[in-house]
Amino acid sequence: MSRWLRVFVPVLVVLAWLAAAGFGGPTFGKLSEVSTNDQAGFLPRSAESTEAGEWQQRFLDSESVPAVVVVEFDTPLAPQELGGLAALGKQLGEAAGLASDGGPQVAGPIPAEDFTAVQFIVPVPDDGEVRASVDGLRDVLADGLPDGASGYVTGPAGFVADLVEAFGGIDGLLLGVALAAVFLILLVVYRALLLPFLVLLTSVFALCAAILVVYWFALLGWVQLSGQSQGILFILVIGAATDYALLLVARYREALGEEESAWRAMRTAYRAAVEPIVASGATVTLALLCLLFSDLNSNRSLGPIAAIGIVFSVVAALSLLPALLLIFRRAAFWPIVPRPGRHLHRSAEAGVPAGAEGLRGVWRRIAGLIAHRPRLTWLVTLAVLAAGSLGVLQLQAHGVPQSELVLVQTDSADGQDALARHFDAGSGSPAVIIADEALRDEVLEVVRGQDGVAEAELLAAGGTVMEEDGRVLINATLADVADSSAAEETVAELRTALDAVDSGALVGGTTAVALDTNNSAQADLLKIIPIVLAVILVVLMLLLRSVVAPVLLILSVALSYLTALGVSAWVFNHVFGFPGADASVPLYGFVFLVALGVDYNIFLMTRVREESLRLGTRPGILRGLGATGGVITSAGIVLAATFAALGVIPILFLAQLAFIVAFGVLLDTVLVRSLLVPALSYDLGRRIWWPGKLSRQTRQGDPVEPPAYIDA
Repeated sequence: MSRWLRVFVPVLVVLAWLAAAGFGGPTFGKLSEVSTNDQAGFLPRSAESTEAGEWQQRFLDSESVPAVVVVEFDTPLAPQELGGLAALGKQLGEAAGLASDGGPQVAGPIPAEDFTAVQFIVPVPDDGEVRASVDGLRDVLADGLPDGASGYVTGPAGFVADLVEAFGGIDGLLLGVALAAVFLILLVVYRALLLPFLVLLTSVFALCAAILVVYWFALLGWVQLSGQSQGILFILVIGAATDYALLLVARYREALGEEESAWRAMRTAYRAAVEPIVASGATVTLALLCLLFSDLNSNRSLGPIAAIGIVFSVVAALSLLPALLLIFRRAAFWPIVPRPGRHLHRSAEAGVPAGAEGLRGVWRRIAGLIAHRPRLTWLVTLAVLAAGSLGVLQLQAHGVPQSELVLVQTDSADGQDALARHFDAGSGSPAVIIADEALRDEVLEVVRGQDGVAEAELLAAGGTVMEEDGRVLINATLADVADSSAAEETVAELRTALDAVDSGALVGGTTAVALDTNNSAQADLLKIIPIVLAVILVVLMLLLRSVVAPVLLILSVALSYLTALGVSAWVFNHVFGFPGADASVPLYGFVFLVALGVDYNIFLMTRVREESLRLGTRPGILRGLGATGGVITSAGIVLAATFAALGVIPILFLAQLAFIVAFGVLLDTVLVRSLLVPALSYDLGRRIWWPGKLSRQTRQGDPVEPPAYIDA
């Protein structure tokens, strides 16, 4: 290129990305407009609770979610005091966000048997402003309760409002913590003042472009965005874009130690880095798109949302970052600037195995250990990982009560406790049974006779049972808290009992939604794991031109996942004291750990293959390990730190996912990628490339022209 093109092209690329960020940046604040946290909306239309919900809307002729207002008193109420609470019911119906056409029809006050509490059922419009409506109810309680009384807003609407509030810091706090952590790590690793800013700028611009596309996809109804998937998108793009950037930067730094021209150095680095970056991005993207086979809408939507983030991470790392590095050239690494001629040549050293010449520090010791005791190294590492994986047996991933989803104290959880103290625990969130009108008496008898059902009534208006297309609706108040495992067991047993009376009966409601969600999540785990493993295996075979190496890499990643899950289960149960785990946690942990763990496999083994072509397999393994050890370790620490940032959002699911992925990535980086895979590959030698051409290579240790040594 001519000199003016060498200036114009990088500037043009940066300007194009500035334009994308200019459009995408303001979209951050609009994501909440197209986001939902309604658990019922995540279920497929074929789920029984979904069908029951659709029938329920036909009976009610409105879309609303119930809020349960509980008022506790220090002393029992007198009959005249109970009558005076009717005014409070009217105020609740006229609360901010609810008042329209005289306000909703509020049921209550309904007294407890001991008259120390009353409850009101307030229908809250399901119009995307549930939190504002619940805040209005809480304002009424704050101003209108008599002395000696305390009030709470709970029920489905209360839990949704508190969940939305917990996700409130996902735009600013989460992103700020993640970027700060990455910046500090890059500053320590590279000891350069400008480079961390260039890498972070690449990540942030990739995120801006991804958010712009995701926003429009959600607005058009192509994907279903939730606060959960939004947080994962932020973290995934920052972590993945930084990882890809680190690989390119490492190659560029190597090339600057051999080339005077920054352009020639970038050309060398780009050619070496583009294949592993594209292969890694394609593997992660395909693995995430396997979530499209999920039955849960939340899982199915996360696939394309996260895949969009990975695509823009790859594009930014291969376009924006090279342009920035070419604009700043060697100054990007100041004050430790790589210069040609400062590096030593690798030459044979006494007592040093072939391929490890010139290595220093920890990587020299690891290379020596692998070369002298490969079998012992991988057997001991394998035993450690297998021991950690036994903790999987302690994992309680069967869902958690809605009151436990938020890790900080909430008004809805306190209200649920108050409700259980004075009323049937399932009050305000009944199970909904849709039955054949001709069989209504038999169905009602079965429902009332079911253990765990406190009471059941046919829906009526003006004393007349309501009927829709030959169907009736029965509200069944459960004896247990609606979001408890005992309530879910009652619903499951009720469905079985009703099949014998009315095979077309449907059981829905809050508890049924939770039950169907957990069942779907567990079914997804068994269905998607084999698909993801098969897809990744095919990609690795094409990339490495081998069968044996990809199979070993897949097995190592799967074992690493099981170990991370096992250790996490022990920590959740005995350190953090969590009540259990969301049923989707194992699946999300698998997809991210396996897909991202393959990243490091690709970084390592593409370099090993490159070196093996020149040096032979065993020397190539040690040379590849030494060349990629630093960048893989740095990338692993960065990715672990970004996922750990999810822990700042007080949501149980995100906290558990943060720990599993952060711990798993570090485990993968420290043990699997540094010891297990290199030692096992070294032990097998050229057989790892079977049936490819490298498996027939005989130059395992023949002398070759020594390449330049890059001092870490």
